[in-house]
Amino acid sequence: MFADIAGVRRIVVDTPAGSFGLLPHRLDCVTALTPGLLLYETQEHDEVFLAVDEGVLVKTGPQVLVSVRRAMGGTDLAHLHARVEREYLTLDEDERSLREVSAKLENGFLHRFAEVQRD
Repeated sequence: MFADIAGVRRIVVDTPAGSFGLLPHRLDCVTALTPGLLLYETQEHDEVFLAVDEGVLVKTGPQVLVSVRRAMGGTDLAHLHARVEREYLTLDEDERSLREVSAKLENGFLHRFAEVQRD
């Protein structure tokens, strides 16, 4: 769990249909989330930003649940942007390594399969 926040006055999220806001008395809903910013406002903080990956938002009564693969938060957008860039550069390197390992495994499987076919 990334955060459990009480007293949220407003939420703004990015969805496949565009951005929209949630106020406390909005009707219940479910929506997919696209990678981007989730903004929320509380009594103590005017605006808090969360950089989120794709996921889903569910609003039932006064409770809003957000489920995403990755999230980072902050009140300074420039600092948050820099953190997101660093994180995604690291992810790109990890994904590249994973693709190389997968390609080697697939190649090994194909060679062994070809050997079995020859026998």
